[in-house]
Amino acid sequence: MSRICEGRVVVVTGAGRGLGRAHALAFAAQGARVVVNDLGVGLDGRPGADSPAAQVVAEIRAAGGEAMAHGGDIATSEGARSLIATAVETYGRLDTLVNNAGFLRDRMLVNLDEDDWDAVLRVHLKGHFLPLKHAAAHWRSEAKAGRTPAARIVNTSSGAGLLGSLGQGGYSAAKAGIVGLTLVAAAELARYGVQVNAIAPAARTG
Repeated sequence: MSRICEGRVVVVTGAGRGLGRAHALAFAAQGARVVVNDLGVGLDGRPGADSPAAQVVAEIRAAGGEAMAHGGDIATSEGARSLIATAVETYGRLDTLVNNAGFLRDRMLVNLDEDDWDAVLRVHLKGHFLPLKHAAAHWRSEAKAGRTPAARIVNTSSGAGLLGSLGQGGYSAAKAGIVGLTLVAAAELARYGVQVNAIAPAARTG
């Protein structure tokens, strides 16, 4: 049976845990070669154990897939540039970027420190913008060279960004910003063969 992502190359940010890990494993199961990005911090973005990206890569390889880890900070221009370059230089192409990296610093607004606000907006908004920018520059160059791609960007918003969420002022603002960024990117990049969408996942435990 043909796998729907056979031969494609996918980059997933924040892919060491949770939703990002699920993205990486699902793409690999469908035949994609995956670059697994994760900085290796805790759920609040503070320094934690070694990056779990290598563990995800090992899972993919154990199942017969192809993957490699990238531990750069995608909220920096150099980290984002390196991420996209890693995919292109290793596998010769880039087809899909999944922007997923993020963390939480939940506080009521009157207790929310400026540093925590900045950190959350940095990882979510800047961490979406910079990989998107570098991937888009690559695809624009391909299109101008007569090799228009069938490329995809998947951004990660949230119900908190659409409706707000008590105690998550910074997170909600960042996720709402990602919706706006997605709308602009979709309009600007369509001419280069790039389709841009946002998802707003929700989960419940019982």
